[in-house]
Amino acid sequence: MNVRAIAPQLSGRLVAYFVLAYALSWSIGIALALAAQGLIAPILPQWFHYLIAYGPLLSAVIVTGVTEGRRGLRELWARVTRWRVEPIWWLVALSPLVIGLAVILAVNLVTGNTVTLAQLGEVHFLPPLGIGALLLWIITFGIGEEAGWRGYALPRLQQAHNALIATIILTIFWAFWHLPQFFYLFDPAIAPGWALGLFAGALVFTWLFNSTGGSVPVVAVGHGCFNFLSASNVGDGVLAAVISTVVMVWAVVVLLLYRPQHLSRRARVTV
Repeated sequence: MNVRAIAPQLSGRLVAYFVLAYALSWSIGIALALAAQGLIAPILPQWFHYLIAYGPLLSAVIVTGVTEGRRGLRELWARVTRWRVEPIWWLVALSPLVIGLAVILAVNLVTGNTVTLAQLGEVHFLPPLGIGALLLWIITFGIGEEAGWRGYALPRLQQAHNALIATIILTIFWAFWHLPQFFYLFDPAIAPGWALGLFAGALVFTWLFNSTGGSVPVVAVGHGCFNFLSASNVGDGVLAAVISTVVMVWAVVVLLLYRPQHLSRRARVTV
């Protein structure tokens, strides 16, 4: 499925949403990329990278406010603040931290190294944050992205498509949204494996979103936990590799256990 084939299937509101999300985020990302490539003088501090995350959120608020008014904004706000879910889903969202701790212990035992949790707080473009890095990931790329991708776009895509097709469409736009980051942060050589991992993560997030009746906070916490671990070089990249593998296996299990119609025991969330 390619972008040209998808475009006619998107409503005008979704097209506007994706275009604006790209424009808001890329206004920062392209400036950082051009500076990193030596094509322009730096005009933004590198830590602005974390503000890129709010493009999807701001786009969701703007497009919803313009096209649906207060009713639409209330509906969006209800998903963004839907934190009252069964406790099991919060445990699922936090489960990557347990996996990460187990991996760190295993790395220390097998290699004789002293890998600490404090090393997870070492992030790009900022001083070491310790456990504060987890909060950073949740409130930026967690809330910032998920309020848009899952809070706004996914329910509208699931209105017209089953959950699997909606997830595939969303993954394509989500993946290309990261493009500027491959010119100042990511190694382009990782693109194929990274894209596969992103699709696996999208399947898991769709399952989590639909299973909670449309809870953005739960998905945002899960997203933040994955970033906290996968963006780390702890154990010379072993931790990131294990977490990525876990996500891919998790996605396969979701596909095997749940039908494409909903990717969940509950009905898929729509507008």
